[in-house]
Amino acid sequence: MLLPLAGAEPPDLARICRPRFPALELRVNGHPAAFFDGPGGTQVPDTVIAAITDYLKEKNSNTHGHFATSRATEGVIRGARQAMADFLGADPEEIAFGANMTTLNFALSRALARDLAPGDEVVVTDLDHEANISPWRALEEQGVVVRAVRVISPRCTLDMDHLASLMGPRTRVLAIGYASNAVGTINNVQEAIRLARQVGATTVVDAVHYAPHGPIDCHSLGADFLVCSAYKFFGPHVGVLYGRREAFARLKTYRVRPQSAEPPEKIETGTLNHEGLAGITAAADFIAWLGEQVAGHPLSRQPAAGEPAAARPAAGQPVSGQPASGRRRAILRAMAAIEEYEGMLARRLLEALADLPGITVYGPGAEERRTPTVSFTVAGHHPARVAAYLGSRGLFVWAGDFYATTLVERLGLHDSGGLVRVGMAPYNTPEEVERLVAALTSYLAA
Repeated sequence: MLLPLAGAEPPDLARICRPRFPALELRVNGHPAAFFDGPGGTQVPDTVIAAITDYLKEKNSNTHGHFATSRATEGVIRGARQAMADFLGADPEEIAFGANMTTLNFALSRALARDLAPGDEVVVTDLDHEANISPWRALEEQGVVVRAVRVISPRCTLDMDHLASLMGPRTRVLAIGYASNAVGTINNVQEAIRLARQVGATTVVDAVHYAPHGPIDCHSLGADFLVCSAYKFFGPHVGVLYGRREAFARLKTYRVRPQSAEPPEKIETGTLNHEGLAGITAAADFIAWLGEQVAGHPLSRQPAAGEPAAARPAAGQPVSGQPASGRRRAILRAMAAIEEYEGMLARRLLEALADLPGITVYGPGAEERRTPTVSFTVAGHHPARVAAYLGSRGLFVWAGDFYATTLVERLGLHDSGGLVRVGMAPYNTPEEVERLVAALTSYLAA
């Protein structure tokens, strides 16, 4: 049995939001499904489903037409830009969309490469998802030198001294993850950006894993570009790119002749996923609704008027001085509550795993600030076998390297199948964590 934590409990987000997620009614072999697969994509609330359906029923059209549905579609696009600007602490003109983060990042790397010469350097990290490594490695074919920041294991933190040592006069780009999708490490991205600025390098932050779990303020963070994916925070499969106004304006993108040469459209090749954009706005509105539900809770850390940052100013999380809109304030309140609630679930799981024989956890400890993504191995058991056992009992977890291929190789786990990964979302419950621990205990005893 998991013991309750001392002190005030965070807002019971699961009680508030679970009725909004139709997928949670699923059962597997008589067991209610427990979706611990959030790091690969969350479930979506009813309003997101409705928004996508409504678009396809009543607004479906392409843009630039002189008729109602075309004008409505253009409104959907504007609304999605504003929604993601509120979510990320940016301006609508700094928000672009694409098929997914990986596609956007390849387009971004190729555009930046137009100003790179043989011998110029790009710095990546061994902690990152391949979507923020491979697009830069691809530039080696034109003579670009790619250098990688080491990871300190088993806590899986970046060697910041090594990062600083790699910054030099030929460094042109730093590509770094906000947080590790494999083990939950939150990087000191603000310090990394400061180091990159000292040598005049462009910064690209992969926030795909961090965005669902903590507040982001792009203007305070200072990155030139930041990418994330809406399907990780209750939305559809759409990639999102933030480009700092000046950096975005300088970007030499590849585009067809009729396409606008101005940001944000300059990187949006072809027709956008309009129904997905309708879902993106609904996802942002759902997060804001969640923030309204927890207003007044002592751990929601409700921001004062004009104070747009609710997160602790630690581990690279900045505090902006810019005024925030009503939706922005509600989103920040929600993200603070999500950080507290998911952190409580993760700590309970980490404390329970420490008592189970043969389990090795990788990543920061329970006492450290981290995302609620917990990865481990079970001695003598292939991760896929463990995941299949849990899956048959309605406990959905991941197994493998999760495209954090370099990290898993550095940990020496590639040949043995990688890791078992458990991720928390606001709709997960302490009871589900108890079910997971009980199932692991049974598996180990079999």
